Amino acid sequence: MAWKNTESRYGSLSIALHWLMLVMIAGLYACIELKGNFPKGSDTRELLKQWHFMLGLGVFALVWLRLFARLIAPTPNIKPAPQGLQQALGKLMHLALYALMIGAPLAGWLVLSAADKPIPFFGLELPALIGKNPPLAGEIKEWHELAGVVGYWLIGLHAAAALFHHFISRDNTVVRMLPGRD
Repeated sequence: MAWKNTESRYGSLSIALHWLMLVMIAGLYACIELKGNFPKGSDTRELLKQWHFMLGLGVFALVWLRLFARLIAPTPNIKPAPQGLQQALGKLMHLALYALMIGAPLAGWLVLSAADKPIPFFGLELPALIGKNPPLAGEIKEWHELAGVVGYWLIGLHAAAALFHHFISRDNTVVRMLPGRD
């Protein structure tokens, strides 16, 4: 399988990034959900928060590679082609998912920056994007949390659309993104 997309299927780079980012996003959601089961200040809670930060920033880093891969190669065609409204909704969904994968981690980075907290990234500490400003940190945190809730819906709708395409429309939408299918 080629690393680059073709007219008929996604390349290995796009497929690997799609599924890796799915695992990372599931992990960061799991971390934030599980942290509530542990007392504030506990080592486990702090570790889950750090992993949430690192996975979110990892998604932020990888989304740029994913966008680059989209720019340099065609998006594979869906066969049979969906009708106009479905195509428009699909493009809107992808735009919303990319906005989530950029906006939510960036907001998280801004929250940590404004709260004057360390920004961990797999053994590194990233620089603050803005200076200490606790009231602003609280405001951005609300937007970050809202993005997280919206993300649940977007991811759920994306998965439901994939199932619809595969089982109802019976087109090649899902197969184009599966590894090892030539």
